[in-house]
Amino acid sequence: MSNDTFSPQGKFTPPKESPWSLSTRRIATAGVLAGLTILMAYIPFVGYIPLPTPAGAATTEHLPVIVGSVLEGPLVGMITGFFFGLTSFLRAGSPLFKDPLIAFLPRILIGLTSWLAFAALQRTNRTAASALAGAIGSATNTVFVLGLGFLRGYLPWGFIVLIIPQAVVEAIAAAIVITLIVRSYEAVRGRLARARETKPRDTLPY
Repeated sequence: MSNDTFSPQGKFTPPKESPWSLSTRRIATAGVLAGLTILMAYIPFVGYIPLPTPAGAATTEHLPVIVGSVLEGPLVGMITGFFFGLTSFLRAGSPLFKDPLIAFLPRILIGLTSWLAFAALQRTNRTAASALAGAIGSATNTVFVLGLGFLRGYLPWGFIVLIIPQAVVEAIAAAIVITLIVRSYEAVRGRLARARETKPRDTLPY
């Protein structure tokens, strides 16, 4: 039975369960998002978008990771992040992402940091919480990939500076996209949970 509830104002309240538990629903959601992440990685111009920038491409692969963590908790986000890292590792054309630490760790951490950002604000303003989760999740990917790349000798400091404008744009885009996805999801869940028969029982055809 669903635990979805509504406030007196009709606002959707998600099920109350530990964010660190793995229910059947969460496992299924992680599977769907992981499959989507893999699919996006191998469809041209979807998961990795070529750009004439020092990075050579922008990515949207972090979006399913953030969605999973915001909607279903950090474990779902981190599982999805693992598959983001896996696609990055398998597709690696440079030593940077052939390093498992750089390919996997930043992507797994997206699921944790974006959930923490969302959890910090969700009781105050869920729209702001969604936007912050998107921005923080995107920034986590960029900061940890570049930071580890620098510390492990793959990237010079000057290259990192050149990536900052692209990183800012990706963070803003993620904030907008995640906010729209979360608002749409909650609107749909809200309508489904509120749906009820309005006709008298004896007039219904069943």
